[in-house]
Amino acid sequence: MSQHSADTPPQHPLRSVFTSNLPAILTQLGISLAVSTYQAGHVILVRAEPDGGLNTHFRSFHKPMGIAHNPRNGSLSIGGANTVWTYRNVPAVAPKVEPQGRHDAAYLPRQIHITGDIDIHEMAYDADGQLWVVNTRFCTLCTLDPDHSFNPVWRPHFVTALAPEDRCHLNGLCMVNGRPAYVTALGETDTPGGWRENKKDGGILMDVAQNRVLLRGLSMPHSPRLYNNQLWLLESGEGSLALVDLPNRTWHTITKLPGFTRGIDFVGPLAFIGLSQVRESAVFSGIPLVERLEERVCGVWVVNIQTGETVAFLRFEEGVQEIFAVQVLPARYPDLLEWNDPLVMTSYVVPDAALADVPPPLKSSSV
Repeated sequence: MSQHSADTPPQHPLRSVFTSNLPAILTQLGISLAVSTYQAGHVILVRAEPDGGLNTHFRSFHKPMGIAHNPRNGSLSIGGANTVWTYRNVPAVAPKVEPQGRHDAAYLPRQIHITGDIDIHEMAYDADGQLWVVNTRFCTLCTLDPDHSFNPVWRPHFVTALAPEDRCHLNGLCMVNGRPAYVTALGETDTPGGWRENKKDGGILMDVAQNRVLLRGLSMPHSPRLYNNQLWLLESGEGSLALVDLPNRTWHTITKLPGFTRGIDFVGPLAFIGLSQVRESAVFSGIPLVERLEERVCGVWVVNIQTGETVAFLRFEEGVQEIFAVQVLPARYPDLLEWNDPLVMTSYVVPDAALADVPPPLKSSSV
């Protein structure tokens, strides 16, 4: 196991340790991870160093939670307290990022959308490039457009009004064939905060197209995902990864982990799962995880989904207690450029037709 300090200003003590094989896993797969922690106010890029070490690169956001990546055009969106920030990978900028020659992706800020306080949870892009947002405060799946805070498209049949009351704590979103297919919620309830009364095992999985409940009795479910033609979810209240058996309307625990499981992405036989310590508060009291483990950890665990075994992990020891999203990025060493970065000021993306009017000396260095 190795230990290091984060790539972040000294006023933020954000120490972590990791298994020595984690950098090699990321390198072999050609990936990095984007991890959000709303409690610490950061998006963390987890990147393997050329020397075999691990780098945790922190960027500050206001309560970042959902992260959505669109591989079709390199968009990366981050949902915050009242904002969705959208970035775009501009590969020609990457070699210019310091230290020059190390980065293979550079995400430049492109748009800010103000939603108001809707308690954004998971987000995902559909086949048409439209971003879908889980609007937890209003218990709805919504899209975004320039004229509105949000456009409510779907909500559970049992939620009878569009009101900012977090009636069922809608939280997780699974896309299938580029369309919203499944969601998770912490309760089948229609009163303000009603899900809190039975959080231990009141969680549900729903079919979006049919607007019906498929599973009941889940313990704080999050992060439903279809992978390898199988439907997975995190039963956060158990601290577990579960495989859903839709024909029999049940689920099977694949493994239990030492934290509140929330946020997952897959590559090959591996699942990258976010773990949170969870606060000692009324929200998390009485759930099986807290009863099972007196001490819980925060980090990213790498699990072999075929065996349920933990093969590697990154554990935060100080400064970060809660993780929301874990998103695999198809780059070994990306950067997320800040709004005032000089490269953002001097990098111009124009339509191909406009490049004909750019003088050759500028075109050779233009993006």
